[in-house]
Parts: sequence; structure tokens; C-alpha cells
Amino acid sequence: MSGFLSVRGLEAFYGVGQVLHGLDLNVSRGEQIALIGRNGMGKTTLIRSLMGQIADRRGSITLSGKDITRAKVEHIARAGVALVPEGRGIFGSLSVTENLVMAARPGLNGRSAWSMKRIFDLFPRLYERRGNGGHQLSGGEQQMLSIGRALMTNPDLLLIDEATEGLAPLISRDIWKTLGIIRSEGIASIVVDKDVRALSQIADRIVILAKGHVVFDDRPPVLAQQPGILEAHLGV
Repeated sequence: MSGFLSVRGLEAFYGVGQVLHGLDLNVSRGEQIALIGRNGMGKTTLIRSLMGQIADRRGSITLSGKDITRAKVEHIARAGVALVPEGRGIFGSLSVTENLVMAARPGLNGRSAWSMKRIFDLFPRLYERRGNGGHQLSGGEQQMLSIGRALMTNPDLLLIDEATEGLAPLISRDIWKTLGIIRSEGIASIVVDKDVRALSQIADRIVILAKGHVVFDDRPPVLAQQPGILEAHLGV
């Protein structure tokens, strides 16, 4: 896999408070990265920085060789990055169909692998609820819609913050299955979640953050052989 996303010396600030401290990260095209760590270690800040949502970010972020360090959110989205935010962020006053239609567009080079029909095939429950407003959906249905909406942009890079937090086990299983499909489609992704076991089954690499630094970056089998790392940084 060729180089795709490169992060060098990334620092991020909220006012005078620094959250990320010279973070480095590489993501190859089509690679799925699991991003884990205790609360407050910088996972969401990293996701938001990559999406251009943190105003004070320093260092270097390149996507397909193009510098997006200072780019605005809309420019990063047009460059092929899609976000499934913590809290889902769907529009409650719009129907399921309207949420999807609003986001629909070809990807770079005119790619249109993800259509509304394909989203409904992936999530049959959304098809059943296609006329319902976003505020009428369960938490699991909202997460399906948030992922579906992101895929409707036909992205090259998908950022998913808290993939299964608060979801019932059956819904979580569907989400993990979907993430496996996304990986098989060659879409690069960074997935934040607390379920290390599930992440280890689908991710190419696991990255652990602690106090805004990368403290582990390797394949799941390597992490499995070092239980002390999980105990030290996740308490498991």
C-alpha cells in the first residue's frame, strides 16, 4: 500500500491548553487504523485536527502528498475525507433519505461506488425507516445513518469517533461488520472505540495515545503479545 496520510509533529491546542504534543502518524491507502487510549488522551482531538475542526493546530498534515495542515473543513472534505463524529451529528429535522441525499456526491475522480441503494442494502433497518426523521431513530439507527451519510461522499479516508459507544451488542456487531466491508473496499479509516478485542479483529494497526503522544503503533498480534501495554494505558 502506498503512503496516503502523513502526520508529522502535530500539536493541537484549545486556548492555552495543549492536547497533542508532536504526534506522528502514517496511514497507507486502504489501511484501517484502530485508535485507542483512555479518555482525555487526545483521540477526539486528533480526529478533529485531521478534519480541520481544531483552529490552533501546528505541525504537518499531508493527504496524497498535498498539505492540508491549515485547510478548512470544507476543503478537507472535498479532498476525500469524511467524518462520523462522536454523537453522530445527524440532522434530526430531516428524514433518513434527506440526510443521505444531502451528503451524496461523487468522490475524487468521479467515483460513485456508494449510492443510496447500497447504503440501504448495507443497513436494511435504514430502508425500513427511510421516511422517519433523524430524531425518531434509535441510537443504533442514528449511528448507521451517520456512517451511511459519510459513505455517500465516496471518501478515500473515513474518520469514525466512538464507533459503537452506547450501542446494543447486536447493533455493535453490525457496525463491526460494516467496518470490515469498508476496509475491503480499499477505503482508509481511523476508528476510535473502546472495544480492543473487536478492533483487533478488523484493524491493520493499533495506535495507542497517552497524553497526546503515540505510545504504541503496530499490528494487533504484536499488541496481543505485550499485555502490559494495555494494562498500563487502558487498564485492561
